[in-house]
Amino acid sequence: MKKKYRIKKSDEIQQLMSKKNTVGNSYFVLYHQKNHDSENFRFAISVSKKYGKAFERNLMKRRIREVVKVNDFSDDSEFFIVAKIKSKELDFSGVKMNIEDLFKKANLLKERVK
Repeated sequence: MKKKYRIKKSDEIQQLMSKKNTVGNSYFVLYHQKNHDSENFRFAISVSKKYGKAFERNLMKRRIREVVKVNDFSDDSEFFIVAKIKSKELDFSGVKMNIEDLFKKANLLKERVK
């Protein structure tokens, strides 16, 4: 993913979390909002140190980034994904299924034209 798609500043992440637009399940929490100022979607990922060692956290972040990469988002959306410790028991297909379910609940995906 290109850097223009990432939210890096902590104050932007705090502002996103303060909107309280959340959906979640037992594995992930998704904070989201519409931002009409940007020309493309933006996202951030967080995996706590309680999750495990660095290689485990990095593996989860790579899996989440891959799920984000294969989906088609509306251009005015911003979201922040937090992985819970319980998500450690998921393989890639489980991660993909759970996160895509959250995207659908949050209405972040583009409408498909038939």
